[in-house]
Amino acid sequence: MTEPTEKPEPEGLPKAPALSGDETAKPVAGPLPQPVKVSWYLWIAASAVMVLGFALSLVMKQQIIDLTLELPRDQRLTAEQIAGGITTVLWTFLVGAVVFAALFLLFAWKAKDGTRSARTVLTVLAAVTVVFQVLFFANEAKLLACALIVAATVCLYLPSVQSYFPKLPKR
Repeated sequence: MTEPTEKPEPEGLPKAPALSGDETAKPVAGPLPQPVKVSWYLWIAASAVMVLGFALSLVMKQQIIDLTLELPRDQRLTAEQIAGGITTVLWTFLVGAVVFAALFLLFAWKAKDGTRSARTVLTVLAAVTVVFQVLFFANEAKLLACALIVAATVCLYLPSVQSYFPKLPKR
């Protein structure tokens, strides 16, 4: 019997991807720094408060409708059309808040593992979310969520955690 020989990688092709059980699949980032752990808990809190803020907007639907009807508008729009549109928008925002909360938690979990790209995605999501929450039907819960989101993002960029998110070498 002959021993199996390892086939060399053909030239010009990238290396085969590492298997999930392979120890070399992901570089170990080291022990979890305290700011990253704090950021994880802040993302959890921000997600819950954000969804609560959009649910609160839905509860305050009639007040939002009344305020909107007081604004100058196109006379071709009836009060019922405006009320229906606002109701649809508020439900859409609530579903969007749940989706963003899930994305926050997913990428915050990956950031806990030291994934640099997860930190970048969280930063972009944070910027979009803060602008969106401040512009559309802001309330106290949404403003608190914005503060938590900013704090969670800042924790991921503190100088003490820079080595936890190493830059990947260029190919």
